[in-house]
Amino acid sequence: MRFKPTLSTLWALLAIALPAAAAPTPSLDELWRVVQQQQSTIEQMNKKLDATLQQLAQAESKLAGAESKLASTETKLATTETKLADNEKKLEATADAVEAKVAGGEKSSSPSWADRTSLGGYGELHYNHLDNDGVAGGKQNRTDFHRFVIYMSHEFNSWLRFGSELEVEHVVASSEDPGEVEVEQAWVEMDLNDKHRLRTGLDLLPVGIINTTHEPNTFYGVERNAIESEIIPSTWWEGGAAASGEIRPGLSYDVVMHTGLIMPFTGNDAFRPRAGRTQIAEADDHDVAFTGRLRYTGIAGLELATSGQYQADYTGTGDAAEAAAYLIETHLDYRHASGFGLRALYARWELGADRNHGLDPSSVGADHLSGWYVEPAYRFALAGLLPAPGEIGVFSRYARWDQADGLGGRFRNFERVSLGLNYWPVPQVVFKIDGQFEDADGRVRREFDGFNLGFGYQF
Repeated sequence: MRFKPTLSTLWALLAIALPAAAAPTPSLDELWRVVQQQQSTIEQMNKKLDATLQQLAQAESKLAGAESKLASTETKLATTETKLADNEKKLEATADAVEAKVAGGEKSSSPSWADRTSLGGYGELHYNHLDNDGVAGGKQNRTDFHRFVIYMSHEFNSWLRFGSELEVEHVVASSEDPGEVEVEQAWVEMDLNDKHRLRTGLDLLPVGIINTTHEPNTFYGVERNAIESEIIPSTWWEGGAAASGEIRPGLSYDVVMHTGLIMPFTGNDAFRPRAGRTQIAEADDHDVAFTGRLRYTGIAGLELATSGQYQADYTGTGDAAEAAAYLIETHLDYRHASGFGLRALYARWELGADRNHGLDPSSVGADHLSGWYVEPAYRFALAGLLPAPGEIGVFSRYARWDQADGLGGRFRNFERVSLGLNYWPVPQVVFKIDGQFEDADGRVRREFDGFNLGFGYQF
């Protein structure tokens, strides 16, 4: 409210001023100036009052906001207390359940029979389109579902287990068909401690790369390489007993005492190691053999290994001849994180003689049988390059090995150059294509050039 001076107000002020002023009566101008001064003072007071009222309103607003935040905080605190109470109840329930299981003993927590039993397998389909430049001539234009394999294993407990591998080769097995049904593995393994174990039964020998790891998605090329077919007769299994374990981190060992080969020493397959496998099917007259392996895997992606084998009598005990044989093998298998890979392998047999009983491998050039290959490769992901999932690997392989000529049993030296690629849409499935160019250092029955297609899986 503003103060407005009126005439009556002026006279009132004059009345108040007159008694006190015994001095001379002020003029109207002087009175007017006094009135103006009072008016100015009153206006300043009004402004201060307005400012004070505004500050008071702002303070009241802030106080209301603080009260609202306090109410929200109180609500959140109540919610947190409720959740804390719920968690305490759950924790108590969990503790009660654990105590109940412990009180009930291990029986109630043991895995079931089904949990301790596993199934797996692999298979591969091949197509070969090859020209035979050997003496026999002709072509090989063949489609073959080469292998259908089922694995089954079972854990009896934490330290005793069973493993097996059942294989059907070439689909149909009968007296009129080329197929076979084979049990390649059937063993029981027992842990001695955390690092060492014993195994007995029918088992794959620890020699080479392919013999123990031969699923089609694990190697390049449609067909297995010739060295690990002719020199190391993969797939090679025997009956026996083994010890294996870890010497130090990354360095392991295998020692196996097992049944030996029974190689023929006459005919087209004379002294051919692959022809000496008996597959332990009512196999009589085996002599003892020993195989050992050291394997280093202490660097990511690298495997270095060497194996040795001694055959007491490689023709078996069913004949008069008796001669020992020795096999040495060493290999490198490396895959760098960049995708570059390299495999290289060397294997060599030394076959003894017993000429008094007609056993002389040197007569056909088989007293020393060796083979080697080197296989560089590069594997890369398709993401970002092609609108397809998975990975592609390209490879080349150069191989040399000794093999019977097929014309009477004399051994010749073969060489083969292979080029190709694998496509993995997922790591367990692979499609393959490769070309091969083969040559021998003499007349041989078969010498194949051409290409191969393949498909394989593992689960």
